[in-house]
Amino acid sequence: MSAIPSPGETYRPQTCSRTETALLHGWRFIRQDVAGAEGINFDDSTWPQTDLPHTWNNLDGEDGGDNYYRGSGWYRLHYRPAETFAGRVCFLKFDGAFLVTDVYVNGIWVGQHKGGFAAFSFDVSSQLKPGHDNVIAVKVNNSPNPEVPPLSADFTFFGGLYREVKLLITDPVHISPLDYGSCGVYLDASRVSSNSADLQVRAILFNASPREATVQIRALIADAWTNIVTTFESNLALSAGLNSTALLSGQIQKPHLWGGLADPYLYRVFVEVRNGSKLVDRVEQPLGFRYFNVDPSNGFFLNGRSYDLHGVSMHQDWVHQGWAVEDQQRVDNFALLKEVGATALRLSHYEHCEHTYDLADRNGLVVWTEIPLINQITDSPAFYANAAQQLRELIRQRYNHPSVICWGIFNEITMKKGPSPTRLAKQLAALAAQENPGRPSVSAANARDDEPSTWCSALSSFNKYFGWYNGEISDLGPWLDSVRAKNPARSIGISEYGAGANPAHHSETCGKPEPGGPFHPEEYQNLLHELHWQQMKARPFVWCKLLWNMADFASDARNEGGLPGLNDKGLVTYDRRLRKDAFYFYKANWTTDPMVYITGHTFTNRMANSITAKVYSNCDSVELFVNENSLGRRSSTNCIYTWAVTLLSGANSVRAVGTKDSKTVSDSLSWNGPAAPASVPTASAKGSVISAKGDSGATTDH
Repeated sequence: MSAIPSPGETYRPQTCSRTETALLHGWRFIRQDVAGAEGINFDDSTWPQTDLPHTWNNLDGEDGGDNYYRGSGWYRLHYRPAETFAGRVCFLKFDGAFLVTDVYVNGIWVGQHKGGFAAFSFDVSSQLKPGHDNVIAVKVNNSPNPEVPPLSADFTFFGGLYREVKLLITDPVHISPLDYGSCGVYLDASRVSSNSADLQVRAILFNASPREATVQIRALIADAWTNIVTTFESNLALSAGLNSTALLSGQIQKPHLWGGLADPYLYRVFVEVRNGSKLVDRVEQPLGFRYFNVDPSNGFFLNGRSYDLHGVSMHQDWVHQGWAVEDQQRVDNFALLKEVGATALRLSHYEHCEHTYDLADRNGLVVWTEIPLINQITDSPAFYANAAQQLRELIRQRYNHPSVICWGIFNEITMKKGPSPTRLAKQLAALAAQENPGRPSVSAANARDDEPSTWCSALSSFNKYFGWYNGEISDLGPWLDSVRAKNPARSIGISEYGAGANPAHHSETCGKPEPGGPFHPEEYQNLLHELHWQQMKARPFVWCKLLWNMADFASDARNEGGLPGLNDKGLVTYDRRLRKDAFYFYKANWTTDPMVYITGHTFTNRMANSITAKVYSNCDSVELFVNENSLGRRSSTNCIYTWAVTLLSGANSVRAVGTKDSKTVSDSLSWNGPAAPASVPTASAKGSVISAKGDSGATTDH
C-alpha cells in the first residue's frame, strides 16, 4: 500500500490502468436501414466517411416543412485496439445518440439503449479483440417510438451519434461505468455550513477477475489548486463477478462554499482503487459544498442568503449543426449567459452533455435539468419504465454537479390529448426523492393551476405566454397573485415566458403580432419582456424567473416570423452572432458593470420622422444626442430610458452616454429618417438578412 498524501500536499496522480480513447474519426455512415450492415465482412466502401459528433438532420431539420428524416442510420468503424488491452475490461461509451441505438462488435449484438439524451455504456470485452482489426457497427433510429419519451415536442429530434463515442479500458477490478451510464462515484454532502460539512463518498466497484480481491479504496479531497484537504480510506472484499458498494465518509472543516456567480468554488475528489501495491483505477469528480432552500414567500436561498434565480432556458442545437455541436460552442453559450447576467439556467427539455454541466459548475450558474417527458404520454408499462430509466440516468450521471439544484420530471405534459399523466408524474417525483433526497423534483406546467399533475413535484413552475399565445401582457402579475392565494404553501416559479422576434422585422407602434404569423417585430418582444420582468420582480415569492429562450432554435414544424423551421423567441439568433434588443434589456437589469444600449440597431430605416428613442441602461443617468444635439439627461428606476425624437430626412447620428459612479459608457448608431412630410407605414418586414434559420421536430406551442 502506498503512503497516504498529507493535508496540504499537492496531489500527484500515479499511472493507473484506466484509459479512455475518443473514437471520433474514420466512421462511415449511411442514412437508411441496410440489412446485414452489422457484419464483419459487409462492404461499406461506398458509404460516405464522417466524423463524430454527427447528425443526419442538420439541414433538413431546420428548413421548415416538418418533413425531416426520421428513420434509421448506420455507422461503421474499423478499429484496432492495442495488444496491451488483452486481459483488461473494454467498454464502449456513448455520450448521446437519438433515439434507439443498437450496438454490434464484430457482428455480435452487444446491447440496445432506448432514450435520446443520456450517456450509456456496454461491456464489449468478449467481442473486442485487442491487436486485431475490429468492426464497430451502430444502428441509430430516430423514428417515433410509443415506448420512449419524448413522443412529440416543439423542437427537431436530430438523429444520429450526435455526441462522442469512447473506448474505455479498465483493470478487471474497477469502478463501474455501467450504473445507468454514470461514472460510478456519488458524492453526498450534508449538514453543510461555513463551519463544517459531512461528506459521504459512494463508489460502485466491479470485480471481473475469477477470484475474490481485497482492495483499498481512497477518496482524496483536494482544493481548487489540487492540494490535499483530507483523505478517506477503507478496505473492501470484492467477490468475483459481482458489484460491490464502497462507502467512505468524513468531515470537512470550514469548507469554501460554492456561491453561485460570485464564487463558484470547486473542490476535486479523486477516488482511487488499489489492489495490493497497484493503483488499478481512479475516477475524478467535481465537488461543491452549498446548501439551499426555496421559501414559498421569499423565493430561493443559497447558503442562507436570498439569491434571485433569473435566467433562461437553453436548447443544445446550433445552426447547420443540430445537436452535433463542439465544446467551444458550449463555451460560447456560457459566455453569453455570463454577459447577460443570468444566475439560473434551465437545460431544456432533456439531459445535456457532461461538458455543459461542468461549465455551469465553473461559472456559478444554478441549474434546473429535466427529462424529455413532454406534451403527452403512452399509458403502457414500457413507457413508464423508460421514463423512470431516463430519470435514473439523469440523476446518477449528473449527481455530483453542485450547479444542479432540481430534477425536472415533465414539461407541459397535458399539451396534447391523451391519457392522464398524474400517476406517472407522482411515480417520477417519488423516484427522484428516492434517488436523491437532497434535491427537489420540479415540473413545468402550462395547464390550469388546478390540473392534478401540476402539483406532483416538490417545486412547481409554469410556462405562461400572456400577451403572446393568450391574454394580455399585463395579465401575468394578477395571475401569479391568484395562484399564490390558492396555494400559499407551494413554491411557484415561472419556467417559460416570451415572444418571437425576427431582427429584420420592425414596428413603430408595437402592436401585438400574430404568434404563428409571418411578421414578428423585435419591438413587441422588447415590450413583452420589459413588462413581464417588472411584474415578476415585484413579487419576491416567484422562486425562478426563466425566460424562453436563450437562442433561437430548430423547430421544423414551424413557419412563422419569416423564418421557416425556427422558433424565434431567443434573445440571440440561432448562429449566436446577433444579440437582439431584449438581450440588452436583461443585461441592464441583471448586471452591475455600467452599460448602455440604444434599441433598434437593426431598425436602420425608420418609418416616421417623429419617433420614440429607447435606451436600456443600468447607469444612474443617460443623456441622448441626436445629430450631436443633446435631448437631455434622464434617470430611470427600471433601466428603460425614452426620448421623443424628430429625425431629419436621411442619415441621423444617435449617441447615448450613460454615467454610473463617475464612469461613462456610450453606444451609437445611425437611423435613416424618411423624406418629410410622409404618410408612413407603421411596420416593416424589411431589414438586414439574418443568417440563422431554425427547425422543429414536433408540435408544441412555445
